[in-house]
Amino acid sequence: MGAGNSVIECALMGIEQTHKPKKAMGLRRILKQARENGTAPKLQPLIQLSLRFFAALLGLGLLGYLVFRSGPGAVWKQLQAVGWGFALVILLGGLAQLAKTCAWRQAFTCNISGLSWSRSFVAQLISDAFGQFGLAGKVLGEGTRISLLGRAVPLSNALSAGAIDGGLHIFTAVLVTVSGITATLLLAPLSGTWRMYAVLLVAVLISAVILAAVSVRNRWQLVAHATRAIGRLPWLHTWVSGKQPIIDSAEDNLLSFRDEAPAAFWATLIFNLLWHMTAVLEVYVILRFMGAKVAIGGAFIVEALTKVINLVGAFNPGNFGTYEGGNMLIAKIFGVTGTAGLTLALCRRARTVFWAGVGAMCMIVMKKAEAPRTIAAKLDPAVEPSRGE
Repeated sequence: MGAGNSVIECALMGIEQTHKPKKAMGLRRILKQARENGTAPKLQPLIQLSLRFFAALLGLGLLGYLVFRSGPGAVWKQLQAVGWGFALVILLGGLAQLAKTCAWRQAFTCNISGLSWSRSFVAQLISDAFGQFGLAGKVLGEGTRISLLGRAVPLSNALSAGAIDGGLHIFTAVLVTVSGITATLLLAPLSGTWRMYAVLLVAVLISAVILAAVSVRNRWQLVAHATRAIGRLPWLHTWVSGKQPIIDSAEDNLLSFRDEAPAAFWATLIFNLLWHMTAVLEVYVILRFMGAKVAIGGAFIVEALTKVINLVGAFNPGNFGTYEGGNMLIAKIFGVTGTAGLTLALCRRARTVFWAGVGAMCMIVMKKAEAPRTIAAKLDPAVEPSRGE
């Protein structure tokens, strides 16, 4: 009957146990009528959207509280201390996006001569902008990145390239995170509880890395088997079965990529590592301009712990509040003021907004330039449509 119906029915079963039977029967009639009218399946997306909106509001409230508690004046002074260093931050952000674009282009296993660098770069900027809004944003961003390719690349190859690039990006992120947490355990004065949590997280991440490496070497289709198991659930069977061929194809290309194109595999891996290294340099530049005596090694640890904060805040749309609060906690570990940590987070968020705006403006310009050709192609089928110039 759909996931929304199942959720509501479970809720009604709980209501029956705590409310009068007459009231529960009335709710069941409402649900039955909603099924007949076709409105029940629409409740789940509405509830999800409401929850995300509420979470975003809570995050913005937390962000406002953190700024108010730190003192707007103190935050402004720290921003002024960064000064022209923010131009370096913007430049590093652009280099990071360029490295990510290179990694993505290397992941294609087909001819992409019809896909220009400018279109690839703009698609990456737009995808990254959507990706700031949690898991749903990453899914939407990847879909937008693929759609912006136009007809320059076949859909199946675009999906496979996205899976390969995304998989190697996560793999490199885990490597950086494990290295940073390990260094924190060796250098930072953590309490026993925090040390236990850190060791547990490192163990989980290392296990994930080993499992990923072994699965790639032996070509184990772990994701495909997992989705098939999930697809056995009655309310998810239809949705999963429709996506299963795409999942199987993408994972098969991911597992065979290293053997079939070793040079492209290592290039994608290295470019993704460069993306993380530019993020480390970004942290170093901001903290140094604020007067914090942090070495490159310290900036590396800060970036690694920031990835943990991003993981925790993945379910918070935009990661508002949790990202800034996490940076304040990380800064205090290294003897830096919480205000400096908050300013660090705000500068990095401003850099994200800047490049998202650049991507949006470029996309508008490209769409306007393509409009006459698209109209001409519709009027005259002999006119070849745009192929990603």
